[in-house]
Amino acid sequence: MAAPPPSPTSFDWRRWLPGLATLLNYQAAWLPKDLAAGLVLTTMLVPVGIAYAEASGVPGIYGLYATIIPLLAYALFGPSRILVLGPDSSLAAPILAIVVQFAAGDPQRAIAVASLMALVSGVVCMAAGLLRLGFITELLSKPIRYGYMNGIALTVLISQLPKLFGISIDSDGPLRNVWHLVQALAEGRANWPSFAVGAASLALILALKPYQRLPGILIAVVLATLAVSLFDLGALGVKVLGELPQGLPSFALPWLSGADLLQIALGGFAVALVSFADTSVLSRTYAARLKTPVNPNQEMFGLGVANFASGLFQGIPISSSSSRTPVAEAAGSKTQLTGVVGALAVTALLLVAPNLMQHLPTSALAAVVIAAALGLFEFADLKRIFRMQQWEFWLSMTCFAGVAVFGAIPGICIAVVISVIEFLWDGWRPHFAILGRVDGTRGYHDIKRHPQARLIPGLVLFRWDAPLFFANAEQFQACILQVVDESPTPVQRVIVAAEPVTSIDITSADMLAELDRELEARGVELQFAEMKGPVKDKMKRFELFERMGESAFHPTVGAAVDAYLEESGVDWEP
Repeated sequence: MAAPPPSPTSFDWRRWLPGLATLLNYQAAWLPKDLAAGLVLTTMLVPVGIAYAEASGVPGIYGLYATIIPLLAYALFGPSRILVLGPDSSLAAPILAIVVQFAAGDPQRAIAVASLMALVSGVVCMAAGLLRLGFITELLSKPIRYGYMNGIALTVLISQLPKLFGISIDSDGPLRNVWHLVQALAEGRANWPSFAVGAASLALILALKPYQRLPGILIAVVLATLAVSLFDLGALGVKVLGELPQGLPSFALPWLSGADLLQIALGGFAVALVSFADTSVLSRTYAARLKTPVNPNQEMFGLGVANFASGLFQGIPISSSSSRTPVAEAAGSKTQLTGVVGALAVTALLLVAPNLMQHLPTSALAAVVIAAALGLFEFADLKRIFRMQQWEFWLSMTCFAGVAVFGAIPGICIAVVISVIEFLWDGWRPHFAILGRVDGTRGYHDIKRHPQARLIPGLVLFRWDAPLFFANAEQFQACILQVVDESPTPVQRVIVAAEPVTSIDITSADMLAELDRELEARGVELQFAEMKGPVKDKMKRFELFERMGESAFHPTVGAAVDAYLEESGVDWEP
């Protein structure tokens, strides 16, 4: 028998610890599948974690630290049974942008910067989850998301090309990196054995990608490591990962002197935005597939705890993984225990066999990241958007250009600003209509769409298709006055069909009071029909209901028209 739901005032620990709730209801039949899926997942966690850490500008070992700790934290606090968290390609560019700026080539300083970003990202996500702000990810429209993800994919891809050729360059932004790479190639600085290993690894990963049950990344990385070791390619200048430090991540509070902490905090905020946007999309996708509910607020909180824990244990910012999650699902994962098994397996590797990957070439790791970046690009749906609504396509292109030209963090800020502008634009200049009666059709309809519609002498039926707020209040007033001035007959009453008006604010309330006074001076009454209860409550709170009187508010447009015809004595047949 199911436990009764908690009362509204009681503490529901299942809401805050969904992983523990899953454990208490764990079924024995799930265990073999979770164990097997966890071991399969490990084959990707190690090379991908190292590769994304290198792509983020920190030593590869810290990518493993950022794999172990967040998986354990999310298993307890994360609501999704299937998501796999860890370092991700979509975060590499914004992390790298800050690390390069403040680390000055010092690996220890680099991890301090990245760990600080993880702490900031964790605090932002946890606070947003506690404040129930999970809805904010809905502010990024699909074209905007495509724009910044395409920009990030290009940025990540460009950042890995020098490593593919065995070249070291100073990172100055995507476009400058391309120019530096071209110059280096023209000067003959490329290491072609390194390129051969990386290109072959990339080709193999892409060739095996359609075969989901084959661990393509693991196969490519193992073969590249064997090639370097057997043929002594290190003597030809092929850079390798080297021996990993033995042991586990230790607790350390990251701190920097002489750094712009505000810039690092802004970088952490940008990372939080990207990571939760990615996580929310992925969690919704798998929730729909597995027919399970989505809790965006707990998702944000669980992601925040995982990031915060990563920052406290020498890790980097993390997100959900669109490459490792499908591997876990395909391997038969049933619960968060899969991630725990994967974390423990990586821990065992660090304790028992840290030398196993010392010959892993960095060009092969670059190939892993490039393959992931190629998977981030979205072109097919953008073609559909261009065909259906070109202005949204160009918004996407603007965000893409912002990330590609200015870098990930400024580009993400541009995406957010554009999303807010896009959101406000529809309410700033909304559609409005003058309504008339169409013979043979019930109700009252837009006279622009129905030129044959009959107008009621002395009455203006005006519909405003948006909330009333500070940005559109002045336009609303101007439209009403213009309609009154242009009416073919002297206007006695204006009735606002207010059903689409979902809210008003102080600015628009003051505008309505002013409009009412101006119309009253002209001998015109202002009334409303079909106003929603919550909006009417605000009208009362703003003292408009009192001013206009209860008779100025009608339940339906038809009732408002009947009242006008009765009071005015106008001879008109509905």
